Formats: sequence, C-alpha cells, structure tokens
Amino acid sequence: MHLAQTLPQKRIIVAISGASGAVYGVRLLQVLRELGCVQTHLTVSVAGLLNLQQELDMGRAQVEALADVVHPVHNVGAAIASGSFACDGMVVAPCSMRTLAAVAHGLSDNLIARAADVMLKERRRLILMVRETPLNLAHLRNMTSVTEMGGIIFPPVPGFYHRPQTLEEMIDHTVSRVVDMLGLPQVDAPRWNGLQAVAQTSAQPPG
Repeated sequence: MHLAQTLPQKRIIVAISGASGAVYGVRLLQVLRELGCVQTHLTVSVAGLLNLQQELDMGRAQVEALADVVHPVHNVGAAIASGSFACDGMVVAPCSMRTLAAVAHGLSDNLIARAADVMLKERRRLILMVRETPLNLAHLRNMTSVTEMGGIIFPPVPGFYHRPQTLEEMIDHTVSRVVDMLGLPQVDAPRWNGLQAVAQTSAQPPG
C-alpha cells in the first residue's frame, strides 16, 4: 500500500537560495514527492535559479514541475507568508549566507526570509542547509541566533561511515537525514547499526 493511502498529507515548504548545492533542494523535492504523503510548496530566489542552471542545467520550469505549489520569491503576500497557513516544516536547501543573515535578523524582505520568519514565530520546524566555507564570525553568530530562536542549522556535510560509492549516494544520505528531521516516514533510508560487525571481527583470535 502506498504511503499516501495510509498517512495524512503534510505540507512542507522547500526554498532554494543562491548558495552552491542546488542539487540538495532538487533531490529533496523528488524524495518528498516519492513519499506520496507530502504537499510541497516551493520558492526559489533569483540567485537560486542561476545556480540551478549553472550546476544542474535546470531551468525554472523543470524545478517548479517537482513541486505541488510554486510561490514567486517576491510575492510576500503568498499563503506561506502567513502564520495562519498550516504547515509542518520548512527547509532552505541550500541556504546562502545572505539568506541566513536575513533569517537571523528578521529581515523579511523576500518570501524565503518571510516564510522562515513565520516558521520561527509559530514554533514550527525550520531547517537551514547552510553552504559556505570557511566561516567568518558573522556567519557563526547568525547561526547561533537562528539556533537560539529554534531553527536547525544543517550543513550538508557528507558522511562516509556508510561507504558511499557515488555522489548520488552521498546526496541521498544527507537528504534522508533532513527528511528524518521533518518527522516523515522513510522505507529505504540508509541507517547506521553500530560497529558490531567490526567489533566481532576484531574480537576473533588471530590465526
């Protein structure tokens, strides 16, 4: 039975800003659609569209086709700009340092920053997949501010303990962790089961 037939539909906002790593936003939209129990609301910044073209050869129409509802980034009167809009979470994937700063200081000057502000004021889950390195003090302080307000700073740092063989596996592992943090069900997500196998091997007597 499909998940959509057994679970109530949830609403998740996905924002793609102008940091490198547009693939995370795209893959997140794909995974949420595959779950079948999520209605996605998408907004993309101007710089985000440039990165989609540069990094993935994707145009506006292609990325918007992955979402259920699309909101222009300059439409601060959109449904997702209001706390009365019932929503289960928001992910900015990737999150630029400019967007991080706008969220940290409450500068609701576009729909991404405004929707994120709504998540914080309504005490809903906000996940920022921040992308920058190295980090300066302003970046670190902005991350602290968002964390203190209840947001989650989630840099897309790849894990290697599951021994990924491809770039796609690394991306999927990170995206699955984000989906976990949204409280959504996943059937095929890679899971860490500890070092039992390694421990058993090392415990065997030599020879």
